[in-house]
Amino acid sequence: MPTDRYDNHQFILATQPSERVLQITLNRPRARNALSKKLLAEVADVLNVAGDDDEIRCIVLTGNVDAFSAGADIKEMPEDGIPMFADADRLTAWKTIEQFCKPIVAAVNGYALGGGCELALLCDIVICGKNAEFGTPEIKISAFPGDGGTQRLPRLIGKARAMYMILTGERIGAELACQWGLVSEVLPQGETVTRALEIAQTIAEYSPIALEMAKADVLMSFSKPLDESLSLERQMLLWQTEDHDEGIAAFIEKRKPRYTGR
Repeated sequence: MPTDRYDNHQFILATQPSERVLQITLNRPRARNALSKKLLAEVADVLNVAGDDDEIRCIVLTGNVDAFSAGADIKEMPEDGIPMFADADRLTAWKTIEQFCKPIVAAVNGYALGGGCELALLCDIVICGKNAEFGTPEIKISAFPGDGGTQRLPRLIGKARAMYMILTGERIGAELACQWGLVSEVLPQGETVTRALEIAQTIAEYSPIALEMAKADVLMSFSKPLDESLSLERQMLLWQTEDHDEGIAAFIEKRKPRYTGR
């Protein structure tokens, strides 16, 4: 499908393999898809466009067969410290990914290390190939995760497991990542993108406004007390939308709903 609005990027490829689904492929294979400032800015740029595109309801984010992303681009680290993590443009790009309102499905093969692991943590559903390796090896260069890993990882897999990954710098394989809750499915590496697209296509059939509200509700559970989150959940459920009316009508009439995002 035509994707003129998403062309002209150096380090990513943006394609629309099916209706309402946009695939973003990290494309720095020689650098194992290291997350340079330019690459992150390109991902953020595409997400900004996709966020306003009514024809896109779900994103698939992937790398190549050898690496989802091996992490931050060490070549961008200056000799006098690690101010790259405080770079305004870089922070803006990460914030754009973090706050993206539509569902993101990650298909991970090979390395997901450091910033690559942290990028996967920002995705809503993560599936991986059997060759996937997840890790936070920053401790080995006298650092620690600087793109949210120290906060998101323990929330996702628990303190003890997060401490093990962060303090030892050891990698974990696909099966253990699935057991720990980092990923939801493990597949042969040649099937991950196909499966991610299947999941995304299923999601894209649903009401875009309901999808965005459901995602926001779930993510709210990581940042707000339970009582407050439950109250906000009930308030959001009280919002009446045309899509909700259409969903009820389609169920009663035994037909496929036609959602418009209103």
